[in-house]
Formats: sequence, C-alpha cells, structure tokens
Amino acid sequence: MMRRKLVAGNWKMNGSLAGLAELDGIGAALDPRIDVAIAVPATLIAPAAARAAFPIGAEDVHSADSGAHTGCISAAMAKEAGAAFSIVGHSERRHGQCESDADVKAKAEALRRHGMNAILCVGETLDEREAGRAVAVVTAQVRASLPEGAAGDWLAIAYEPIWAIGTGRTATVEDVEAMHGAIRATLVELLGAEPGAAVRLLYGGSVTADNAAALLHARDVDGALVGGASLTAAKFAPIIAAGA
Repeated sequence: MMRRKLVAGNWKMNGSLAGLAELDGIGAALDPRIDVAIAVPATLIAPAAARAAFPIGAEDVHSADSGAHTGCISAAMAKEAGAAFSIVGHSERRHGQCESDADVKAKAEALRRHGMNAILCVGETLDEREAGRAVAVVTAQVRASLPEGAAGDWLAIAYEPIWAIGTGRTATVEDVEAMHGAIRATLVELLGAEPGAAVRLLYGGSVTADNAAALLHARDVDGALVGGASLTAAKFAPIIAAGA
C-alpha cells in the first residue's frame, strides 16, 4: 500500500507571535507530494492556523470535553482555535506528566469525537532498549494506547525512542525499520491487513536535514515527527524536501 509521507513538527514549549513568521518560509517549501503539519503551543494555535498554508495542531489535549481541569484544553477548544490535529502520548507527557496508556487512548478518542486527527507517540527508554525489551515495550504501548475506531484516515503513530529525543542521538535505520516492522505487524493483527497497512508510521528523535533522507526512505517509515528542527524554515524545509 502506498502511504503519503507526513512531515510533522512539534514546537514544544517554544515559539512566539514574532516567531510565526517562520511559517511563511515553511509554507514556501511545501511539496505537493508530501503532507506537512506543525503542532504549536496552545497560545499560538489561533494565529498560526490563520497564517499557515498547512495544518496546525495542538501538542496535547485533555480526554474530557469540559470540566474542572485547570490548565488543560479540550479537543473541542483546540479545534475551535483552529487545530486540525493533536499529538498525544509524547514521552514528555508519558514520563514527565505520568500519563498512562489508558490516558493516551482516551485523548486520541476525544480527538476522533471532534473530527480531529491524532499523532500517537510510542517509544522506549535507553534502559529498556539495552535490556533487549524495546520491541516488547513499544508494541505493548501500541496495544494499550490504540483508540477505538483506529484508522489511517485520522491516526498516525510516531515511534520516538526516548533516548533519541533532543539528545542528538538517532536510532540507526536498521533499528527504525525493525521497530516500525513490529508496530506494523501489531496493527495488522489488531485491525486487519488493509486497515493495519493504512496507518502511517512516523519516526521521531533528533531528525535533522543530515539524516532525514535515510530515515524517510527507510522501509515502513511514512514520515517524521520533528522537534527542534521544525522551529525554523531553514532547518525544516530541507527535511520536507528529503521526503520527496
């Protein structure tokens, strides 16, 4: 099955109104063969969505539609601000904010309720990889986090080895292909052959212009989730071009 590449950015807790000028340069680098999207902090969703020539998303949403959840935003709120999708289950949420697989699943299902897309993140720690448990850990996360109604038209899964996020370390192409193959097999088992083959699998973890081509054209890699390199057009545009 031919799956269209997706190069998505995650600005994390970075960015400003002035910094949104970078979206213009990124827009100028769009390629009709590749989907591009960027998740920005909640304060920037509305102005970014009004400015960008590509989908803007949230970096996280709450699983509830409303309620006493101080400091959180719901999928409905993110959508109203202009978000077309959200990241869920990023390791900085799973580990930094103690989110469980059940939390991640509920957030993805909240996005689906409101007609939004989801990028669901999974990944192992360095200790888990060195203990030979990487595949078991990641496929278990996929099983427990996969939302009801999972389908390739609204869900992508991003494999982000925790030890490679923001560290400058990158998994080898062979390691990425092996993990994506295990994730794909799990999706096929859970969803069936055709639906399981339709979900895009992204790689994230210190993706740069230097390593993007090798990663984006690896077997079963359908795109990338890019952190720091997505903050400027100068660094992000070459990654988009590498996916063509």
